[in-house]
Amino acid sequence: MIDSEAYWIHLVTRVVEIAGTAIIVVGAFGSLAVFLSRLLRRGADLTPLMAAFRSSLGRSILLGLEFLVAADIINTVAIEPTVQSLIVLAGIVLIRTFLSFSLEVEIEGRWPWQKPRPGEPSR
Repeated sequence: MIDSEAYWIHLVTRVVEIAGTAIIVVGAFGSLAVFLSRLLRRGADLTPLMAAFRSSLGRSILLGLEFLVAADIINTVAIEPTVQSLIVLAGIVLIRTFLSFSLEVEIEGRWPWQKPRPGEPSR
């Protein structure tokens, strides 16, 4: 019975990992397609287009990273709950959290604890 449970947990982990990877890939190509279509329609005013492209790409990466972290948590907690695997998970979550934080700062243009500037829409 345990082998069957491990099989299903591994399967769920792989599905979540594939979903996270797909979100990143589809989001990247989708963001690029929208950027290129707007560039061809509007002309050469790159500054707002680049900002929108970077924001869209960053959000896709953030969402994909959330799925990948979830897959790591499922795999570590359900399959290999050893001290060593928990330390590895902590390292992975720390690195991915730093990446997510960095992307969020890049997208928003301010630290998360800072208030939006006057006239800036809150997201």
